[in-house]
Amino acid sequence: MPEGSGSQPARFVVNGLVATAIHFGLLWLLLEVVQLEWAGLANTLAAGGGIAASFIGSRHFVFRAQREPLLGQLSRFWALYLALALVQGAWLFLWTDLARLDFRPGFLIGVAIQTVGAYYGGRQWVFSPRN
Repeated sequence: MPEGSGSQPARFVVNGLVATAIHFGLLWLLLEVVQLEWAGLANTLAAGGGIAASFIGSRHFVFRAQREPLLGQLSRFWALYLALALVQGAWLFLWTDLARLDFRPGFLIGVAIQTVGAYYGGRQWVFSPRN
């Protein structure tokens, strides 16, 4: 199927679920096992694992037709995902640390917001053909 077809969003969802599971697993580990006190900081740290998994999946599975040199895509991807991770970290700080609400629903709300930025940022900026 062509890259712009309906299969790309489906691949994005699969890749996102795997990356989110890694991110959430690390977040849970930091909060529940390591017992880090700040959910916002734990989320920001855990995002690194999810971001790495997301890049590998995006490059080789979701946007596979766009084969630029690795460093160009990697630098744009990390810039996009760093911004998204900081937004989600700030969200969890407000939700959990200030409002004292359970981090799990806050995480899911943050993921929903992050998903929109990740798909369009990946498609339009990170993995779009450079002319």
